[in-house]
Amino acid sequence: MEDQKYISPQGQHSVKKFLKGFTYAFKGVQYAFNTQINFKFHTISAFVAIVAGFYFNLNSREWLWIITAVSCVLISELFNTALELLVDLVSPGYNKKAGAVKDLASAAVLITAAFALVVGAIIFLPKLGLV
Repeated sequence: MEDQKYISPQGQHSVKKFLKGFTYAFKGVQYAFNTQINFKFHTISAFVAIVAGFYFNLNSREWLWIITAVSCVLISELFNTALELLVDLVSPGYNKKAGAVKDLASAAVLITAAFALVVGAIIFLPKLGLV
Protein backbone atom coordinates (compact mmCIF):
# COMPACT_ATOMS: atom_id res chain seq x y z
CA MET A 1 0.00 0.00 0.00
CA GLU A 2 2.89 2.32 0.76
CA ASP A 3 4.22 1.95 -2.82
CA GLN A 4 1.09 3.57 -4.24
CA LYS A 5 2.15 7.01 -3.00
CA TYR A 6 5.00 6.90 -5.53
CA ILE A 7 2.74 6.30 -8.54
CA SER A 8 2.09 9.54 -10.37
CA PRO A 9 -1.24 10.16 -12.10
CA GLN A 10 0.66 10.11 -15.40
CA GLY A 11 2.10 6.69 -14.55
CA GLN A 12 -1.37 5.16 -14.73
CA HIS A 13 -1.49 5.90 -18.45
CA SER A 14 2.09 4.99 -19.25
CA VAL A 15 1.12 1.94 -21.33
CA LYS A 16 -1.29 4.06 -23.36
CA LYS A 17 1.38 6.70 -23.90
CA PHE A 18 3.89 4.03 -24.81
CA LEU A 19 1.59 2.53 -27.42
CA LYS A 20 0.63 5.99 -28.71
CA GLY A 21 4.34 6.58 -29.32
CA PHE A 22 4.30 3.84 -31.96
CA THR A 23 1.49 5.70 -33.74
CA TYR A 24 3.65 8.82 -33.91
CA ALA A 25 6.66 6.83 -35.08
CA PHE A 26 4.71 5.18 -37.89
CA LYS A 27 3.33 8.59 -38.87
CA GLY A 28 6.93 9.78 -39.16
CA VAL A 29 7.89 6.88 -41.40
CA GLN A 30 4.77 7.44 -43.50
CA TYR A 31 5.55 11.17 -43.78
CA ALA A 32 9.11 10.44 -44.91
CA PHE A 33 7.97 7.82 -47.43
CA ASN A 34 5.24 10.07 -48.87
CA THR A 35 7.27 13.28 -49.07
CA GLN A 36 10.92 12.31 -49.51
CA ILE A 37 12.00 10.74 -52.79
CA ASN A 38 15.31 9.66 -51.27
CA PHE A 39 13.61 7.85 -48.39
CA LYS A 40 11.36 6.10 -50.89
CA PHE A 41 14.40 5.10 -52.98
CA HIS A 42 16.25 3.79 -49.91
CA THR A 43 13.17 1.86 -48.75
CA ILE A 44 12.80 0.21 -52.16
CA SER A 45 16.53 -0.54 -52.20
CA ALA A 46 16.22 -2.12 -48.75
CA PHE A 47 13.36 -4.28 -50.01
CA VAL A 48 15.46 -5.39 -53.00
CA ALA A 49 18.40 -6.22 -50.71
CA ILE A 50 16.15 -8.27 -48.43
CA VAL A 51 14.60 -10.17 -51.33
CA ALA A 52 18.09 -10.82 -52.73
CA GLY A 53 19.17 -12.00 -49.29
CA PHE A 54 16.44 -14.61 -49.25
CA TYR A 55 17.16 -15.59 -52.86
CA PHE A 56 20.87 -16.11 -52.15
CA ASN A 57 20.18 -17.75 -48.78
CA LEU A 58 22.45 -15.45 -46.77
CA ASN A 59 24.03 -16.79 -43.62
CA SER A 60 23.47 -15.09 -40.26
CA ARG A 61 26.62 -12.92 -40.47
CA GLU A 62 25.66 -11.68 -43.91
CA TRP A 63 22.13 -10.91 -42.70
CA LEU A 64 23.53 -8.94 -39.78
CA TRP A 65 25.58 -6.78 -42.14
CA ILE A 66 22.66 -6.25 -44.53
CA ILE A 67 20.29 -5.38 -41.69
CA THR A 68 22.87 -3.02 -40.18
CA ALA A 69 23.48 -1.28 -43.49
CA VAL A 70 19.78 -0.96 -44.32
CA SER A 71 18.93 0.31 -40.84
CA CYS A 72 21.74 2.87 -40.86
CA VAL A 73 20.65 4.28 -44.21
CA LEU A 74 16.98 4.54 -43.25
CA ILE A 75 17.79 6.04 -39.84
CA SER A 76 20.17 8.60 -41.32
CA GLU A 77 17.58 9.53 -43.94
CA LEU A 78 14.95 10.04 -41.23
CA PHE A 79 17.32 12.24 -39.21
CA ASN A 80 18.19 14.17 -42.36
CA THR A 81 14.51 14.81 -43.07
CA ALA A 82 13.88 15.88 -39.46
CA LEU A 83 16.84 18.28 -39.53
CA GLU A 84 15.75 19.77 -42.85
CA LEU A 85 12.25 20.38 -41.51
CA LEU A 86 13.59 21.91 -38.32
CA VAL A 87 16.00 24.17 -40.21
CA ASP A 88 13.19 25.31 -42.51
CA LEU A 89 11.05 26.04 -39.47
CA VAL A 90 13.62 28.11 -37.56
CA SER A 91 15.25 29.71 -40.60
CA PRO A 92 12.68 30.13 -43.39
CA GLY A 93 14.87 32.59 -45.27
CA TYR A 94 18.32 31.96 -46.67
CA ASN A 95 20.97 31.54 -44.02
CA LYS A 96 24.48 30.30 -44.70
CA LYS A 97 24.66 28.29 -41.47
CA ALA A 98 21.21 26.80 -42.02
CA GLY A 99 22.40 25.66 -45.45
CA ALA A 100 25.50 24.13 -43.88
CA VAL A 101 23.35 22.17 -41.41
CA LYS A 102 21.31 20.76 -44.28
CA ASP A 103 24.45 19.94 -46.27
CA LEU A 104 26.02 18.16 -43.30
CA ALA A 105 22.90 16.07 -42.68
CA SER A 106 22.78 15.19 -46.35
CA ALA A 107 26.48 14.26 -46.28
CA ALA A 108 25.78 11.87 -43.41
CA VAL A 109 23.20 10.10 -45.56
CA LEU A 110 25.63 9.96 -48.48
CA ILE A 111 28.36 8.37 -46.37
CA THR A 112 25.90 5.90 -44.85
CA ALA A 113 24.56 4.97 -48.28
CA ALA A 114 28.12 4.48 -49.55
CA PHE A 115 28.76 2.16 -46.58
CA ALA A 116 25.62 0.20 -47.45
CA LEU A 117 26.67 -0.04 -51.08
CA VAL A 118 30.07 -1.44 -50.10
CA VAL A 119 28.46 -3.95 -47.72
CA GLY A 120 26.05 -5.01 -50.46
CA ALA A 121 28.85 -5.35 -52.98
CA ILE A 122 30.99 -7.46 -50.63
CA ILE A 123 28.08 -9.79 -49.94
CA PHE A 124 26.26 -9.99 -53.27
CA LEU A 125 28.93 -9.64 -55.98
CA PRO A 126 30.55 -13.03 -55.18
CA LYS A 127 27.10 -14.65 -55.20
CA LEU A 128 26.51 -13.19 -58.66
CA GLY A 129 29.87 -14.58 -59.82
CA LEU A 130 31.24 -11.08 -60.42
CA VAL A 131 34.16 -11.39 -58.00
